[in-house]
Amino acid sequence: MGRYTGPKARVNRRLGFQVFENAGAVRAFEKKEYPPGMAQRRRKTSIYGQALTEKQKIKYYYGLREKHLRKYFDKAKRMKGNTGEHLMILCERRFDNVVRRAGFATTRPQARQGIVHGHFLVNGRRVDRPSYQMSAGDVITVKNRDNLKKFYAEVGAGIDQSASWINYDKDELRAIVTSLPTADDISLPVEVGSVVAFLSR
Repeated sequence: MGRYTGPKARVNRRLGFQVFENAGAVRAFEKKEYPPGMAQRRRKTSIYGQALTEKQKIKYYYGLREKHLRKYFDKAKRMKGNTGEHLMILCERRFDNVVRRAGFATTRPQARQGIVHGHFLVNGRRVDRPSYQMSAGDVITVKNRDNLKKFYAEVGAGIDQSASWINYDKDELRAIVTSLPTADDISLPVEVGSVVAFLSR
């Protein structure tokens, strides 16, 4: 699921949340907030179904495959504290998510594409892995090419950066991870407790 190419609006409608942020999917979701399919009376979702939906939110939102989500979950289990919070913080610390939250890109797929193509540097070194875990003090800059600087300056001009743990300088096209995200900084509203229970089965 790392590269989902199907109809994004249907996923948003099925999950009841805008996990895909491109303009077309957002407009479709706002126009039809009910799930896709023939209009009919729907049965109450089971506990299993609710947990599966919450898990799918995480996978689509962060662009994860099942094995990547399981890997994060196994790592979160070994950490002291709340497993669910650690799981979400690991997702938030992904390089592609930080690029999106900083304001370099309008969507996470766009951020991933730029990373894979080598458009960004971390602490002056090229990093082309979207899953790279960012740390406090890391500095993200755009590769020193005029066409890239112009492109990301135009993209960033229309984005309101809202992550309190990232300091983004639009003029310099530079973002600094000032601290690690906390549970309050998680950008995806999800019932992570049910996801932990689902993955623990």
